[in-house]
Amino acid sequence: MDQSTTVLWRPTGPEELELVRESGWHAWPPRLPEQPIFYPVLDEEYAIKIAREWNVPHHGVGYVTRFRVESEFLRRYPVQQAGGRTILELWVPAEELDEFNAHLVGPIEVVHEFR
Repeated sequence: MDQSTTVLWRPTGPEELELVRESGWHAWPPRLPEQPIFYPVLDEEYAIKIAREWNVPHHGVGYVTRFRVESEFLRRYPVQQAGGRTILELWVPAEELDEFNAHLVGPIEVVHEFR
């Protein structure tokens, strides 16, 4: 595996996924005013849990996306443990999302869909 990039996941609803699609699968959309943080997760199973338990009841569908980011860039964001040992997130301030997107490597991919 390439050590220069880190694989991250994000549980995503249909509205956010449509904006990602419109970007050509290369950028996360700006946060809404009530979303001060963009939080990708470090564990696929955690992303699946959120997609199933939060996105499906709220939106009727939930997606899990996978993407890569330059590892060196990610060092600025300490890993946040939001619960159990596998509930790990990065907290990217909304105002840094454009810069975060500039460090994506390759496309954002949909790897799971739940209804």
